[in-house]
Amino acid sequence: MFTTRPEITGTFGVVSTTHWLASAVGMAILERGGNAFDAAVAAGMTLQVAEPHMNGPGGDLPAILYRADIGNAQVLCGQGTAPTGATIAHYRGLGLDIVPGTGFLAAVIPGAFDAWMLMLRDHGTMTLRQVLEPALGYAENGVPLVPRVCDTIAQVRDMFVDEWTSSADVFLPGGSVPTPGRLFVNRDLAATWRRILDEAETADGDRVRQIEAARGTFYRGFVAEAIDRFCRSEAMDSSGRRHAGVLTGQDMAGWQAHYEEPLTYDFHGHTVLKPGPWSQGPVFLQQLALLKGIDLAAMDPLGADFVHTVTESIKLAYADREAFYGDPKFVEVPVRQLLSDAYNDDRRRLIGGDASLELRPGTVDGFGGAIPDTGITATQASPMSAGVGEPTVARNGETRGDTVHIDVIDRFGNMVSAMPSGGWLQSSPVVPGLGFPLPTRAQMFWLEEGLPASLAPCKRPRTTLSPSLAFRDGLPYMAFGTPGGDGQDQWQPIFFLRHVLYGMNLQEAIDAPSFHSDHFPSSFYPRQRSPGRLVVESRFPDETQADLKARGHRLELAPPWSEGRLCATSQDKGLLRAGANPRAMQGYAAGR
Repeated sequence: MFTTRPEITGTFGVVSTTHWLASAVGMAILERGGNAFDAAVAAGMTLQVAEPHMNGPGGDLPAILYRADIGNAQVLCGQGTAPTGATIAHYRGLGLDIVPGTGFLAAVIPGAFDAWMLMLRDHGTMTLRQVLEPALGYAENGVPLVPRVCDTIAQVRDMFVDEWTSSADVFLPGGSVPTPGRLFVNRDLAATWRRILDEAETADGDRVRQIEAARGTFYRGFVAEAIDRFCRSEAMDSSGRRHAGVLTGQDMAGWQAHYEEPLTYDFHGHTVLKPGPWSQGPVFLQQLALLKGIDLAAMDPLGADFVHTVTESIKLAYADREAFYGDPKFVEVPVRQLLSDAYNDDRRRLIGGDASLELRPGTVDGFGGAIPDTGITATQASPMSAGVGEPTVARNGETRGDTVHIDVIDRFGNMVSAMPSGGWLQSSPVVPGLGFPLPTRAQMFWLEEGLPASLAPCKRPRTTLSPSLAFRDGLPYMAFGTPGGDGQDQWQPIFFLRHVLYGMNLQEAIDAPSFHSDHFPSSFYPRQRSPGRLVVESRFPDETQADLKARGHRLELAPPWSEGRLCATSQDKGLLRAGANPRAMQGYAAGR
């Protein structure tokens, strides 16, 4: 099968990310003697400079880590919670019935920095300076911007000039939109990182104590103070009005990233590991539970039977996401029932020969809630929506947030799958002097009482961020993932199924034409849905497209290379492999 680039094969280490600079940095860290965790941190910090429209220092970070020396896999939760002042009553009192998609009111506690520091402290070997130096160099000396960054800035230029002047100071150098391919410098961010480093290294010469000091500087020092001060002002948001924020320095001081046990599901000799139902990760596992009773391997992976069957399983699993998922610290989620054979045997009977146009969550006695209906379809988003959301690789010219991804496996067998996101340059004004904006994931909360994902202080939003690990025959095998908001746990299962059931190598499974459904409510402002809408890359055979239309799918043809931004790495019998997404011409894998 033709692939856009070779599947990388080696024995020393492999790195796959959504930007070639991050992959190069990660590989350089491995070459300098660092392990997979050191490499992931360095690559992650680099992505904050190289893809500021897709993630930033003020963003979010879930990751799944595998430590080879102790044989243990953990979820690292760097998803910041809602501030203590973020109550339904407060937002309703402002005349809002939905959390804005941009600005201060959508802000949650920035979680990425603490999660990266926790990973480095507990699992890495290098100092903070060693892993931060590459990103710091790009911030100080310039990074060549890809066209999509410049296009994003161009579309929100007027907002920056008229309203978010602190963003204009950073992202409109000299008052102009940056030019693709030219070096872009973020001096404020570089100064922030340098001050954090200086304060950390002044504290003590010990590696761990320096990392702890950096965490304190960010969450209880000058960074938190600047965020607290800025959020007391007002900023324009997607509601069309200016609002002050509710995030405070006290909120930041009281929060820390933490570890959790992953959820798992066994499928055809593989065990897939995902974060819990504070993410959408379990929908991947439920799709496997639904599809386990169907002979997918007998279908053409580019045929209508495969696309239709997988799409209908997507609709059922995502309907259950809407009805049941929320932060388990606040609401009991019946995960065991949702992944059980009995439940999915019953749900599987709903997969018929025609496309369903209904939203059909299941029933688990004593659990779940009604699904709010915004009454908005995907074509009705307001002009103020620029900068909101976290969807696919843009196919329609809209300016929205997205995500980045990092997979690393080192020569010791350590594995990382990380999904940094949030703090997008277009979603919230830059904090003056810091060089980065705040995360806006509070838009995933509902302002209706009594729902699993209802807004509450100190609660995690039900994020779309969803990294993946897989074991094969009981052994650690693959780290993979894709950005793309609600599409993440659609493209990842499609990739996984093509690799596991059809024998495609990593690059073949990434390159194969893909698809996604917009049938269920979006996780992002203004929470629209398009019943029956199925978006497929135009590379699918004409007969597949015609058959899908005949089954009742409301088919939309996307450009030929537009669905997903997958990365993947694997290890098996001493061989390390990696593949990366060719779409958008940014993702690369490296290894030797």
